[in-house]
Amino acid sequence: MDQLRLLAVDAEDLAIVSAHCQDAVVRVEELIYRPGERRFVVEMNRFVWEKLVPPKRFSLFSRPNYERRRAVLHFDRVTAASRFGFDRLAPDDVLVLLAVRFAEADAPSGTVELVFAGGSAIRLEVEVVEAQLADVGGAWATMARPNHRA
Repeated sequence: MDQLRLLAVDAEDLAIVSAHCQDAVVRVEELIYRPGERRFVVEMNRFVWEKLVPPKRFSLFSRPNYERRRAVLHFDRVTAASRFGFDRLAPDDVLVLLAVRFAEADAPSGTVELVFAGGSAIRLEVEVVEAQLADVGGAWATMARPNHRA
């Protein structure tokens, strides 16, 4: 079983989670705030960066074989959530998650920011960093690799 499961309890842990979530594809309806549970959930199709192996040699007949996996990232002890740059009433719109960051305010509380391509973001006010990332399904092949060249 090669499904990823990570727990983040501080900014350093969250940076590792962020690296594994980079370039995840998320539909707006998969961003779920549950204020009664003080939880924020992100369902995603994440790019499997940890299995990326550079090709040994290039051939016109070889095709790259990358992976994506269905995963869930959730944050606990969330006291408030706000969104910027996208319409929550457009549930089928697709966002690309670039990074997850933490800015400490009054330790150990602070703000978790989910940064999406195109300038969109979600800000979560949290009592402490308490996040989990888990793969919840099998992998599927994709020929497309995210490209960050300017």
